[in-house]
Amino acid sequence: MRIAIVAESFLPLMNGVTHSILRVLDHLQERGDEVLVIAPSAHDGEADEVKGAEVHRLPSVPLAGYTNVRVALGGVYRVKRILAEYAPEVVHLASPFVLGWRAAQAASQLGIPTVAVYQTEVPGYAARYGVPFLENWAWNRVENIHLLATRTLVPSTFALNQLRGRGIPRVQMWRRGVDTARFSPEKRDDGWRAAVAPNGERIIGYVGRLAVEKQVEDLAALSGMPNTRLVIVGDGPQRTALETALPRAVFTGFLGGEELARAVASLDLFVHPGEFETFCQTIQEAMASGVPVVATGRGGPLDLVENSRTGWLYEPGDLSAMRARVQDLVGDDAKRRAFAAAAHASVQDRTWPVLCTELVQHYRDVLPAVPETPQKISRAGAAS
Repeated sequence: MRIAIVAESFLPLMNGVTHSILRVLDHLQERGDEVLVIAPSAHDGEADEVKGAEVHRLPSVPLAGYTNVRVALGGVYRVKRILAEYAPEVVHLASPFVLGWRAAQAASQLGIPTVAVYQTEVPGYAARYGVPFLENWAWNRVENIHLLATRTLVPSTFALNQLRGRGIPRVQMWRRGVDTARFSPEKRDDGWRAAVAPNGERIIGYVGRLAVEKQVEDLAALSGMPNTRLVIVGDGPQRTALETALPRAVFTGFLGGEELARAVASLDLFVHPGEFETFCQTIQEAMASGVPVVATGRGGPLDLVENSRTGWLYEPGDLSAMRARVQDLVGDDAKRRAFAAAAHASVQDRTWPVLCTELVQHYRDVLPAVPETPQKISRAGAAS
């Protein structure tokens, strides 16, 4: 197949969107498909190759307050010209919002089918970032994109119901894969554990970006819990503030590859307090590593964590419940081991090859389709 992937964010920024694209590129390269990635860059016309795919970079500017995130500049015509020249059979819109909106319009005008992957709850971020008045505008943009798409793929039941509830048609489920060889209980490292918890404390970990929407500051509710050590793996604009808010925590900074796999497997418990996860890949990686999870009961974690078997969910905002759930597991070695074994078993059939095979079938399904004329495109959306 000949595929164009329009990436709202891409290398060198590593996040959930980039990670998913890289796994998809691995699979498409193995199949022998031809792939073009269109992504933001600081330099107009900059080109490179990643995993056999040509990458066309568009000029961009840094996002205010998060300088390593780039927002692509330019209009629909620029993207339309690139797509017309490349002539893909299908366009994959990866977490579309700014660049993806232009690509959705360009592909529609060219008659190229699109598969839009809803991966980031951008409207929900608005209130967390102190601009709640932008939430309705952001939802309007999301609706316009997915009304125009030939097919929308969502990673969780919560996201499926969320988009269908907003009148988005042609929505189907496509979850995320996990590398069960890389993330494994066998990577547990007693030396690493001794370095971060020299007194043998139970290690409670968070892995992810240190950004406002992740609500990492909620982990302050675990302060003073006996015989525990909090470890924060990741980096981001909130790191300095979080180091002040969580003075006894160990901050490792960004870890990747085998370093990350070793750190995750060496945890006793994984906690994720964010309420705006459409999926939450780090939860799945923790479970593959044989680590039980405590997470907020909203979004993607609702599908991933089974209460009283693979971990615990708590009501959003109920931090006393979060603390009680954490205490329940760090204080009971037998229960924690049982949850860990169940968590590990629950993700063994969710490998990336299986999920990417499903994705290719979604591509095939839309090939003969012609994008429908949307009924809900607003004047504001059409003009932007």
